[in-house]
Amino acid sequence: MGGAYTGRILFVDLLSGKQRVEELSEEYVKTYIGGYGIGAKILYELVRPDADPLGPDNAIGFMSGLLNGTGALFGGRYTVVCKSPVTNGWNDANSGGFFGPELKKAGYDGLIVTGASQKPVYIYINDGKAEIRDASNLWGKDTVQTLEGLIEETGEKKLRAAIIGQAGEMLSLMSCVINEKHRAAGRGGCGAVMGSKRLKAIAVKGTGKFSVAKPDEFKAISSEILQSMKDGPMAGMIQGFGAFGTGGGTGGNILKGDTPVKNWGGAGETDMGPSEAEKLATLAYDDRYNTGKYACANCPLGCGAHYSVKDGKWPVPDTDRPEYETLGAFGAMMLNSNAESVIKCNDICNKYGLDTISAGATIAWAMECYENGIITKAETGDIALTWGNADAIVEMTQAIADQKGFGRILALGSEAAAKKLGKGFEYLQNARGIELPMHDPRFAPGFARTYRYDPTPGRHVKGGSGIIEMNMPPDLRYNVKDKGQMDAGNTFETEVQNSAGLCAFSNFAAPPGAMARYIAAATGWDFNEKDLLDTGKRIFNLRHAFNLKAGQDPTEDILTKRATGEPPLTEGPLKGITIDIKKQISQFCDVIGWDKETLKPTRESLEEIGGLEKVIEDLYGK
Repeated sequence: MGGAYTGRILFVDLLSGKQRVEELSEEYVKTYIGGYGIGAKILYELVRPDADPLGPDNAIGFMSGLLNGTGALFGGRYTVVCKSPVTNGWNDANSGGFFGPELKKAGYDGLIVTGASQKPVYIYINDGKAEIRDASNLWGKDTVQTLEGLIEETGEKKLRAAIIGQAGEMLSLMSCVINEKHRAAGRGGCGAVMGSKRLKAIAVKGTGKFSVAKPDEFKAISSEILQSMKDGPMAGMIQGFGAFGTGGGTGGNILKGDTPVKNWGGAGETDMGPSEAEKLATLAYDDRYNTGKYACANCPLGCGAHYSVKDGKWPVPDTDRPEYETLGAFGAMMLNSNAESVIKCNDICNKYGLDTISAGATIAWAMECYENGIITKAETGDIALTWGNADAIVEMTQAIADQKGFGRILALGSEAAAKKLGKGFEYLQNARGIELPMHDPRFAPGFARTYRYDPTPGRHVKGGSGIIEMNMPPDLRYNVKDKGQMDAGNTFETEVQNSAGLCAFSNFAAPPGAMARYIAAATGWDFNEKDLLDTGKRIFNLRHAFNLKAGQDPTEDILTKRATGEPPLTEGPLKGITIDIKKQISQFCDVIGWDKETLKPTRESLEEIGGLEKVIEDLYGK
């Protein structure tokens, strides 16, 4: 191999207890890169179209990225892949920390788990040796307690583990996978998939080392990135993230319309105002609670921080700083400006293993239903879900985590809760059942195409034109003409970024072309920008094909209307804005090679990029 890969995928079946190792050819690796690129290839062929996401026929993968363990800057992310119990289609959720590099150092580029155990178990991998171990003593514990228990049992103080809390055990559709106590593979219900398999954790320890193919060139690229962080065009933004994390600009984002407000029905400048909005920005309180910086593996930025809230209503002596998405979901979405309540909710979600975006957005949905008399106080268990009620927000978050009272229903997520109750559908804000993230397409229109048409709908970390439009002046931001190439190109780059295990901050920190050069230097491949875009296009089509095979109709209108301004807001900076999503997808189809009527890839486009022979056979026959 080229120095960046082990070339080995471990398969473990929990029902039979059998293990096998699949060796990867270099051509296979170059075709699908790593992370969810290889994960999508494996699951497309392994998981039956009719597999129950919470049944033993589903598979869940823990996939390291190409650049994990190589020393590449920002190269610390891994991906969890599975069929989602929320969307019933493809799911990938990535996370930072140290788990991904440790898995690779332990001897594997990925772990695929099938079947379901009869009792709670965890998988322990130590330098190539894998064991299925009893986890009965860990079942019922939160993610922090579980990590401490695993460290004590294995005797490895620097053990890395991907863990579910009680939310995953109880199959909450908002449950996620937590590593390093606060880093989350958050979306799509992957925690519930682990819980359905009675799989409490994946614990890994490795001592393997990787030598890149071209060390001098590799080192030079890292030096360029560090220099760009100091004096490049995005240096100010990067330094801000390093100082205050992703939430430093939350107040400004609320006021300008990037952050959705009042369950996507309000406007920050009128419903909250500057003084309340700025209370949510981490720079307003960071010096009060910050006890130390946190950085993921090989990260020169360090956007994380440990927090301690020692007094007040919700003391949390040892916790972590909320991310922007959490501040939006538990803050602006509910007109809640109490930062300490958000810190408490964030802590609950981390310990129980809950996706903070879905948890916060689900409570915001319930809150609007309550304010409009659709959900009553009798149903909520006497919890007054009124706008801005911080006490109620914390109480309901704990109820969801414990699945007590009305929290048991909300733990299903907003759409499943609406179906359970038989009401409240008009206030749902989601895409194919998953709650929308905290970037409003009415502010950056490209997010509309991404939220609706990405194979994992409702995600903000899938590239596209939206992330670029955020920094554009309004006349360019809202001009839809000729954006297809930008939209598709950034999507394909992000596919490779995620598959390579790179953090999204590398987009801002690295000079243009650095990712392709990193891959070439790490592996020794002849890998240029065209290769990168073709590879991203291939991976995107593979994830899309998984959904087609599962029976999903990509033309179905799965995105709720408020997100595209139907009807438009009547006040605030997004007043009167409606997004032309049809034009967006039409231009995207022109670039990716999809039929505009069916939104299926043409045979010619699939043949052109290669590596998708099984997809072609399934769609068009041999």
